[in-house]
Amino acid sequence: MVKIGIAGASGYTGLELIRLLSGHPDIEIAVLTSESFQGQNIAEVFPSLNGIVDLELQPLYDSIAQDCSVLFLALPHTTAMDKLPVYLQSDCKIIDLSADYRLKDPEAYSDWYAVTHSHPELLKQAVYGLPELHRSAIQTAKFIANPGCYPTSVILALAPLLKTDWVDLGSIISDSKSGVSGAGRKPSLTTSYTEVNEGISPYGLASHRHTPEMEQELSNLAGKPVRLTFSPHLVPMTRGMLSTIYINLNHTLSDEILFAHYRDFYKDESFVRVLSPGKFASSRHVLSSNFCDIGLKVDSRNNRLIITSALDNLIKGASGQAIQNMNIMLGLDEKTGLMAPAIFP
Repeated sequence: MVKIGIAGASGYTGLELIRLLSGHPDIEIAVLTSESFQGQNIAEVFPSLNGIVDLELQPLYDSIAQDCSVLFLALPHTTAMDKLPVYLQSDCKIIDLSADYRLKDPEAYSDWYAVTHSHPELLKQAVYGLPELHRSAIQTAKFIANPGCYPTSVILALAPLLKTDWVDLGSIISDSKSGVSGAGRKPSLTTSYTEVNEGISPYGLASHRHTPEMEQELSNLAGKPVRLTFSPHLVPMTRGMLSTIYINLNHTLSDEILFAHYRDFYKDESFVRVLSPGKFASSRHVLSSNFCDIGLKVDSRNNRLIITSALDNLIKGASGQAIQNMNIMLGLDEKTGLMAPAIFP
């Protein structure tokens, strides 16, 4: 059994890591940390784990990477930045769910996160953990920067188009909607029930921190700079994400041609489901699963492609994808522990 640790186990992504890994046949959860709940049993913090996991939460300590073979960092942004160099001195494999090492350009990091990166020399070492695009690099990686939820939905939706001449890469607009759990477990006014219920609100327009992450990966795929307009919205549901992406076409294409192209691009991918023509992605159909559903529609009147992309922000957008990366790093079947269908109704 492979011993794993979870730093930041009392947040939503930490809970989902525990929930999914508790049923993984090759994994033993060895250590859980939490600064807010240290000394308490994890089942006291999350009663849903009663009878499933019986571990006391510890404060984060420097030698944690020596006590496990894989360490998940489910910590707030900037917290992992200074911890990582210490952990990399061990033989432990690291999967960081924060944004601290996703961007390769330290100036971009400081521009978008308003913090100077304290270890820019490590940015190039991090493998961006989107398995559908970087599987071979993940297989030999010591250190994974797990993608964000919005970027996963948008990058997977656009990736099949970026090496074609079918689309105008200067015309990308993503209108994306996320459940409230994407903001984390820490209480805040903007995510309180009264503020969120019965309404939908845009936020971070033209300034959301996931923008450079998307542009970095899309540019790498296209082989030239790509920019997009990104408009995120908060919707009154606990979890789930839907991105509706618009991109102008350079050629006349049909739904059937695009469906065949996407289906071929993702033919070997277990967790990306390309929906048949006339079907569109819905957050309901990926709830609590590691699947990303993609639906396509050509707006022939305006010669524009509309792409719908849905995933669970806590699973394929965070913890499930992290476990998919772990499976690949360990040489396991990457589907292990992740093939449960969505919860419905």
